[in-house]
Amino acid sequence: MNEIEVKFHRLSALATLPAYQSALAAGMDLHAAISDPVVIAVGAIAMIPCGFALEIPAGFEGQVRPRSGLASKFGVSIPNSPGTVDADYRGEMKVALINHGLVAFAVEPSMRVAQLVIAPVIRARIVECASLTETARGSGGFGSTGR
Repeated sequence: MNEIEVKFHRLSALATLPAYQSALAAGMDLHAAISDPVVIAVGAIAMIPCGFALEIPAGFEGQVRPRSGLASKFGVSIPNSPGTVDADYRGEMKVALINHGLVAFAVEPSMRVAQLVIAPVIRARIVECASLTETARGSGGFGSTGR
């Protein structure tokens, strides 16, 4: 199994360091570092602090993804899913949660609110050109290849 070192710096006594919940889990759970519940109204977005900062190695990113249970049971997700944590970011990890559900949702202290997947990044070298290689699809956009 491939591993890289990601450094975590605890910023709050309320922080729970991320952890994988099974041997083959792709994502580490992120926990709410809050002392009181945060209620997210229907359609609202709340920034939930995790209470730590991290150092992701160059050539990697952190992808913040919704927890499937919160999304499927309560309609709670991440508005910019997946959120990106760049390797040079050193601020507090926070999770933007949006309530797509039918009722208000309460984020409880230490609740698992999202997953963090560490993934490799390949940077593109942009080359301006006069034309692009032709393909069968061409400029067909949204829905042009079928339903």
